[in-house]
Amino acid sequence: MTTPAQGLHTHVLDTLGLEIAAGEHAPGQVLRTDELAQRFDVSRTVVREVVRVLESMHLVESRRRVGVTVRPAEAWNVYDPQVIRWRLAGADRPRQLRSLTVLRSAIEPVAASLAARHATPEQCAELTERALGMVATSRGHQLEGYLQHDIAFHRIVLNASGNEMFARLGDVVAEVLAGRTHHQVMFEDPDPAAVTLHVRLAEAVREGDAAEAERLTKEIAVGALHELDVLAP
Repeated sequence: MTTPAQGLHTHVLDTLGLEIAAGEHAPGQVLRTDELAQRFDVSRTVVREVVRVLESMHLVESRRRVGVTVRPAEAWNVYDPQVIRWRLAGADRPRQLRSLTVLRSAIEPVAASLAARHATPEQCAELTERALGMVATSRGHQLEGYLQHDIAFHRIVLNASGNEMFARLGDVVAEVLAGRTHHQVMFEDPDPAAVTLHVRLAEAVREGDAAEAERLTKEIAVGALHELDVLAP
């Protein structure tokens, strides 16, 4: 259960994060904690807690006698799920989506190949279950249901790779898929060819066919980039 204090913290954090990600506060701009407290009608303690979170993401830095300074985009932790979410909410969404999708296309085929070698029977069963869930929700404008299966599917592939670095990218992939759906950069019903590719990928992983798993994942990535060309040029 969210307390009033937590709600205020979240509101201030999201508002400032979105504003910084959108470029409303230029790099080098100084944000005064007392002014922020007055603007949001919160205590300075809440502002300091928010600043600490933003600092951990490298969006701002605090200096004595200077204040809270906005950092340039090159310094941001662009892999932080909240930073991804904030950037996807702004005008730079198409470029951000493309950048993240290219990242996925470089990593997920290798992860799928490794998953075909290392996935446990339980992971294979869950992957198949999620693929069938994607099939079941791919019609009738069930994008939220489809999204949950899609996110879980790709998390399983990354986890089943046996590589902890790939596994840690699960939240990044989840934010990309969620952002694509919530900002209408998806067809009303998912592409049937893409759904079929996920089913075939689950089969390839289950059968231990590393080369086929890698090939199918590359095909999924190509389809995702094509969708961006159409919906977010």
